[in-house]
Amino acid sequence: MYYNSILETIGNTPLVKLNEVTKEFEGTILAKVEYFNPGQSVKDRIGLKMIEDAEEKGLIEPGGTIIEGTSGNTGMGLALAATIKGYDCIFTTTDKQSKAKIDLLRALGAEVKICPTDVEPDDPRSYYSVAKRLSEEIPNSYYPNQYDNPSNTQAHYETTGPEIWEQTEGKVTHYVAGMGTGGTVSGTSKYLKEQNAEIKTVGVDSEGSVYKHYFETGEFDKDEIHPYLTEGIGEDIIPENMDFDLLDEVIQVNDKNAFQMTRKLAKKEGLFVGGSCGAAVYGALEYARNNNFGKDDTMVIILPDSGTRYVSKIYNDEWMDEHGFLDSDE
Repeated sequence: MYYNSILETIGNTPLVKLNEVTKEFEGTILAKVEYFNPGQSVKDRIGLKMIEDAEEKGLIEPGGTIIEGTSGNTGMGLALAATIKGYDCIFTTTDKQSKAKIDLLRALGAEVKICPTDVEPDDPRSYYSVAKRLSEEIPNSYYPNQYDNPSNTQAHYETTGPEIWEQTEGKVTHYVAGMGTGGTVSGTSKYLKEQNAEIKTVGVDSEGSVYKHYFETGEFDKDEIHPYLTEGIGEDIIPENMDFDLLDEVIQVNDKNAFQMTRKLAKKEGLFVGGSCGAAVYGALEYARNNNFGKDDTMVIILPDSGTRYVSKIYNDEWMDEHGFLDSDE
């Protein structure tokens, strides 16, 4: 057996039981390890889906250019699909993203434009605005806009949700995912809740993001926004793909707790993952402690990407120490 292209290897990622970091719990806690995708992240799923849907709708013609604002992983997913399908890529990203992510995008032939992090989303310099402007200026280009593109949510409704349901034989009771564009947490939750309405969905947010406050109050509060270093989760906007009705609780995690758990997953579980994965696991365990997670429960946590993107940051002792993220015993 062989695959006709690398794109056919996307999805069907493994569920791996967490053992060491979950010792205090009697129930089963599983990680959905998305770095088994060819681009090493969950975003391969939506990269392919958004392009295929655009082709079907005639939104991009052969030889066209795909333009997107990305924290890196969606760019990888889009770039993989574009490479096979013959499109050019231009990606905008923020200056807080790791150099490794930017180098990886360029390795796949993409052009990458770096934009400032600390500006309003509607500022012409923001990575959202620059991507949108370029898509209007460049002929035969397509701006997927992962934040508002329903294909993002649909990709997880069609693949991630069914995989989790089948892999747990319908025994999943809790689903946990980081809240970024909203597609992963919303699409998967929608599918799982259709199978069993009792399944609890927990969204994990980053301190400095607007999501938790918005979920709890329905109010968008700019005062909640402040800089943070965890990549890929949290937002300073409310994307259309974020469906808060599909969430049961939102847990907010700070950078230090996220990054220390990320390193612990590597050292204790052999899972070499990124910072948002550490945030998801830390948030999941906080939820479990406070909500009577029992021996008959089965929790599935999405681990979105690989630690290869963060070798110069989270896995670098000097960088961690400079930011005050190392404890004295480390």
